[in-house]
Amino acid sequence: MTTQTMASLQSPSTVLPTGHHRHRNPLSSAKPSHFLTRRTTHHNRLHVSCKTGGADQKPSPPPAGGNLVDRRNMLLGLGGLYGAANLVNDPSALAEPIQAPEFKDCGLARDVQSGDLLDINCCPPPAEGIVDYKLPPFHKLRTRPAAQKVTKEYLAKFEEAIRRMKALDKSDPSDPRGFMQQANIHCAYCNGAHDQVGHKDLDIQVHNSWLFFPFHRWYLYFYERILGKLIDDPTFVLPFWNWDNPKGMQMPKIFDNPKSPLFNPNRNQAHRPPAVIDLGFSGASEDLQLVVNNLTVIYSEMIRSVNATTDFMGQPYRAGDSPLTGAGMGSSERGSHVSAHVWVGDPRNKYSEDMGNFYSAGRDTLFYCHHTNVDRMWTIWKTLKTGVPKEINDPDYLNASFLFYDENKQLVRVKVGDCLDHKKMGYDFERVDTPWLNYKPAKKAGKAKIHKGTSTAEKPDGLFPLTLNKTTRVLIPKSTKGKADEVLVLENIDSDTTKFVKFDVFVNDEDDPSEELDKAEYAGTFAQVPAKTKNKIARANITLRLTELYEDVDVDDDDTIVVTLIPRSNGEYVTIGGIKIIPSPPRSG
Repeated sequence: MTTQTMASLQSPSTVLPTGHHRHRNPLSSAKPSHFLTRRTTHHNRLHVSCKTGGADQKPSPPPAGGNLVDRRNMLLGLGGLYGAANLVNDPSALAEPIQAPEFKDCGLARDVQSGDLLDINCCPPPAEGIVDYKLPPFHKLRTRPAAQKVTKEYLAKFEEAIRRMKALDKSDPSDPRGFMQQANIHCAYCNGAHDQVGHKDLDIQVHNSWLFFPFHRWYLYFYERILGKLIDDPTFVLPFWNWDNPKGMQMPKIFDNPKSPLFNPNRNQAHRPPAVIDLGFSGASEDLQLVVNNLTVIYSEMIRSVNATTDFMGQPYRAGDSPLTGAGMGSSERGSHVSAHVWVGDPRNKYSEDMGNFYSAGRDTLFYCHHTNVDRMWTIWKTLKTGVPKEINDPDYLNASFLFYDENKQLVRVKVGDCLDHKKMGYDFERVDTPWLNYKPAKKAGKAKIHKGTSTAEKPDGLFPLTLNKTTRVLIPKSTKGKADEVLVLENIDSDTTKFVKFDVFVNDEDDPSEELDKAEYAGTFAQVPAKTKNKIARANITLRLTELYEDVDVDDDDTIVVTLIPRSNGEYVTIGGIKIIPSPPRSG
């Protein structure tokens, strides 16, 4: 991995932001952030086979004694890559939702990693007469297809729609339905172009919080309707990049034809088909290992790491709050979402354009295909029987609003509360296999033997604060003996925000560091992308859920565990203030 690579917190982990907001925020998973650009008028702040269906899904335990060979054979049997190329109700909080921005206030952007001013104006065209949007009636659900399965007829429509959208850039650059105008929506909402209404010193940021999923759902909804309007086909739908299935873990081939309007030269050339995406940024070189790592990552961010609603959805973000840092991200946003962005972005470009930077991501047609799958993952998560509340009833969430232009060039106001049921918006997704649903790391065949780890492990007293410039094993006392419901807490993690840093955490692992994440001892990952911020040093705490891990490695009546910290990138720029094990908080919203 290079310093241009972004990884994210995949796994049973929660990052606790150390800053304070005006409102009481429930605990959530998150991590320091990633590829954003900023405008110059604001202060810098830290930011860039099972089927899916309507029926509730419940993950089932893997067979006892399952092993990696069996799991790999299962993948080969699927055909994979190889067969074909209440939260959150906070009654004390004031009702102050983020409001739709005033388009008259806009500014240039600055790349947070370098501080360089970007010569780009993402401001949307001005308009009068904003209309509150009402979902129109429909007669039949439109089905979004998996990109690797689209027909020639569908592809012809998709290409023609994009061709006409790009043509508007030349024939009428001010048409809000044009390709660049649509791409700039992401830049404006993500890079500080819009002020918060009533808080001129604060930007609107639709990443790193509970706004992430609903904003992008509305964005795709209107993008899709505009494409349909341009080709006079109201049934048109976007495809989804099926990166959660082995058959879709490549850049979709429909986007890799240089003669197609879907093609974009600003992509990582080493990651064109048949390269397999690395959602865990593990650095694995074997395709099959990448596939099993990917499935492990998705299982983790969808199930294993989610102990509360905000762990998946992201932290609350209200009017008057400073834009949340990466510590506000939910597990999916900071995981597969970020990974795909960075994996596609072109390292030959200064800011990893197009997909590797928020300001330019919308210029790649693959962006919309990627986010259609992100949207699909949200719909799947809401069906999972995991004991975690799936809905947020806080009025500050439900009444948050955005502005978009619709297919008729009408500026409309939409609310989060109106997009929570995708079927009411008139679409659904093609049913495809979800092998990650049961991809819990295989249990060890016998009790974990950690003689090697124990012999080299140090006690935390006198070891911390620890600069992580080498692999370190730490012997940690448990809060109680045996298979308790506990979490591992790493406190006061100070990292240089200008560096890409990443380290992995394993428990009772006697093996040397490896590229394999699909093992019971894997507890989680911490990662941070370089960013130029007001404070060069960022601080966060993370918690890693140990309950399932204890079952899988069989801690029995042990009263200590060995924690292995493995630096993957720039560990010398990370200092961990302390480490401990505590009882797990209640599994609730």
